[in-house]
Formats: sequence, structure tokens, C-alpha cells
Amino acid sequence: MSMTIQNPWTAQARFAIYYAPARASDWWGAGSTWLARDAESDEPLNPHEAPALSQPLAKLTTSPRRYGWHGTLVAPFHLAEHVTVADLLDTAERWAHTQLPFELPVEAATLGDFVALRPATPMGDDQMRALAADALRTFTPLRIAPSAADIAKRMESPLTERQRELLVEWGYPYVLDEFRFHMTLSSSLAHAADRAAIVEWWHREAQRLGPLSIDGAAIFVEPAPGEPFRLWQRLAFTAEQGQNA
Repeated sequence: MSMTIQNPWTAQARFAIYYAPARASDWWGAGSTWLARDAESDEPLNPHEAPALSQPLAKLTTSPRRYGWHGTLVAPFHLAEHVTVADLLDTAERWAHTQLPFELPVEAATLGDFVALRPATPMGDDQMRALAADALRTFTPLRIAPSAADIAKRMESPLTERQRELLVEWGYPYVLDEFRFHMTLSSSLAHAADRAAIVEWWHREAQRLGPLSIDGAAIFVEPAPGEPFRLWQRLAFTAEQGQNA
């Protein structure tokens, strides 16, 4: 049954299911400070004392700053016409109650021309892929299916045959077996030296902070096209050992 909550957004708003470290955790503080923005309060932060880079850190983190400190589980989507934000929240909370918390060792790495955190072990990679697949199947009925024009535009990108199949079936090519969990630390960087410096800096940070606690997810909202994403609702994982099949 849907809850009665006020919808502060228009039909232009997009929603996403992201992993975000707990607000009180050192991981939330470290990542938000690095991006110079707290996505939950929407407040700017004083950035970290950055490594030696070709430009100020703020210029190298413009893209991830807009999205906030997160790792994608379900990419941004518009709600289907018959779906309310109350429906979304109800579904999200029910889903979260079936999820079992776990610890995820992570490492910094260059992914293409940007830097991100990623699972440090194959087991962690598999755990995050399974979590994202479950989220995808849960939230797909609530979202508007991509238009034929959207699909055609994405088909212009260099995709593998498998990614094209997933794009047609799910509206996004990097899901299920093609999903790779990551938490973005930089925009696209032209200089390899910048990428290497950030990887080295975050290698030390990851060792200091320890594993990520995958103990919840969050609903993020983009109120209108191009606006910064906001963390709207946190979703605690409350399943107990043996409950989550």
C-alpha cells in the first residue's frame, strides 16, 4: 500500500538507486570532502588537500560532484506515469529490508580516463553485481522505458553485442553481467599523471578507512535536468543471516 507523502518534484525529476556510505561514517566524510559537496545536505565543503595535480582538484571533480558521493546500483530514471514517489519509497524500503549487509574491500583504479574506487576482490565484485541485479529487477517496473530514440542514440556508442542486447532489454547496456560497481573520484582526465596521483592518494585513503560497509542504499533525486543530485532517502539493509535467499 502506498504511503501518503508530499511530492516536491515535477515530472522532470529523475530518481536513482545508489549506494552511499552511512552519513556518520568516515567514508561519507572522506568522499564528500574530496568532491567538495555533501549530497545529503547539498552544502559545499572545503576540499581535501589534494595531491600534486595539473589543475585545482575542484576542476578535476566537476562531473562526480554533481552526482554526489555514490556508487550506482540503478541508473537514473523517470517514474512511470502511474507510479508515485510514495510507491517508489515503499518499494525501496521493502527491497532494502530483504538485503543482507556485508563488508566490501575496495581499491582505487583508473577506469578508462577517470579514477574510481572499485571492489578489491572478485568476491566483492560478484556481491555488488548481485545486489545491483536484484535492484534492477525490483525497480524496473516503476520507471519509464527508454524511448526508441533514446535507445538509438545509445546504440551509436561503441558497445559489444552483449551490451546491445542488454540495452534493448533493460534500457541500459551496463547491467547484470556487464555491471561493474565503482565510486567515481574524478571527471575524465587527459593527463595520465593526474590519474596516477589520484590513484596513489586514494590507495592510502582506502587503507586508512578500511572496507566499505554495504549496510544500506539511498534514493537520489535530480530535481530537473542538469541540476545536482540530492540524497533524498536512506534505505537501511536489515535482513538477517539466512533471511536473504
